[in-house]
Amino acid sequence: MTNDPNYFKFGAETNIPMSEKNYILSSDAARRKLQRMAYEIAERNTGAHSLVLAGIHENGMQIALLLDKMLRQIGLIPVDLVEIQLDKRHPTTVTLSKDIPIDGQTIVLVDDVADSGKTLLYALRPFMDKHPAGIQTLVLVDRAHKAFPIQPDYIGLSLSTTLQEHIFVALEAGEVTGAWLE
Repeated sequence: MTNDPNYFKFGAETNIPMSEKNYILSSDAARRKLQRMAYEIAERNTGAHSLVLAGIHENGMQIALLLDKMLRQIGLIPVDLVEIQLDKRHPTTVTLSKDIPIDGQTIVLVDDVADSGKTLLYALRPFMDKHPAGIQTLVLVDRAHKAFPIQPDYIGLSLSTTLQEHIFVALEAGEVTGAWLE
């Protein structure tokens, strides 16, 4: 680990100086986009009795926690949180962090980046046998090329990238600190 303040950490260190990263979202821009999406969720689900925010392990769950705070401030819909655990490369087993009632509930599936759509598609698995009222998807950054039939309902930023480029979203102390293209 480096002590150089010009380096930025993302889970494991990326070793790319902050000044050389191609930032696509600042922390302020990410916060504004999340706030806008929280209002969109509240408006779209005005008649719902409650809402389940299902965050995909790690960054998706951190974003779900941020949205939960924002939705509670808006105060229109009771919210329940659950974390979805799966191996993003080989999603054969998908589990929920707790057993919650799903029948008749509106589910909002949350992740940081929609790349091929594979993770979002497999993350739907635990909800399919439980008869939810509806399932919506939310991502902070959506890439334009999908290999799976997933189109997010709520998108913070839509971006066309090449297949070789990757998007990283960094969170620190429960806040999005930025997103960049590599």
